[in-house]
Amino acid sequence: MRNVFLFLRRYSVFFAFLVLQIISLSFLFSYNRFHRAKFLGIANEVTGRINTQYNRIEDYFNLKQENRRLHHLNDSLLNLLQINFLKPDSAVRIVKDTIPFDTLGHYRRYLYRDATVVYNTVSSQKNYFQLNRGSKLGIRDNMAVISSDGYPVGIVVNVSNNFSEVMSLLHVQNTVNASLKKGGEFGTLQWDGKDPRYLSLKNIPKSADVKKGDTILTSTYSYNFPPGFIIGTVADISMDNVTGFFTLKVKTAADFFNLQQVHVIENLQYDEQVQLFNDTRKKIEQPKSVSK
Repeated sequence: MRNVFLFLRRYSVFFAFLVLQIISLSFLFSYNRFHRAKFLGIANEVTGRINTQYNRIEDYFNLKQENRRLHHLNDSLLNLLQINFLKPDSAVRIVKDTIPFDTLGHYRRYLYRDATVVYNTVSSQKNYFQLNRGSKLGIRDNMAVISSDGYPVGIVVNVSNNFSEVMSLLHVQNTVNASLKKGGEFGTLQWDGKDPRYLSLKNIPKSADVKKGDTILTSTYSYNFPPGFIIGTVADISMDNVTGFFTLKVKTAADFFNLQQVHVIENLQYDEQVQLFNDTRKKIEQPKSVSK
């Protein structure tokens, strides 16, 4: 306490000057219109700048909630895309109670669910990432996953009640059907385990008119991904002398180093398609037992 009084005593003249200066300025701005107008203009300018900076700081700390809100909105909009619906055969009567329809009579094929990435790897040859959604919210194996920008990033391979494990496209055992946007030729997309910025698209025929910069899309032959989502662009073209097909080096559109918000896509006809495929293989390829 003694030090406070000593400080005030030492700088008493300065403090007296400040008090008198404030009183004089208050008189000046109170009784002179010109000076009052100038003062109010400067005060508004200063307070405006302070409020702007404060709002920027407040917006920064609210980015998480805003991102979640936008992600939920994007999820709703993705569910309205035309590619999610198929037009029913007019010669067949479809029971509307069991198949969700839109207002035009198209029935839904794909359903989107939003999720957040809670774990991710890109440094090994077999990379996975984990989502905060599990079987309780309808996530199942073999569902496709796209980034918040709409770029394919992986396929669900395992689920628990509250979480799901996704095999990233940056996994040497993950293969996806992909096609050229320009000509429609399709091939097998796979990672070679080297650079996480690039994938390899194999088995593209020599007749394909392909150039660097061409867009690669998800194919209509995929059970998991809806067709037409951008995977990346052609960065390099080489010829496989063994097979006689092109191998394309594809620069990924998705940023695997910064996966945060994603959408999980369910093909509502997946089980039927896979079951038909497996039954066909059993029927055609397995030898019939010889009856005695």
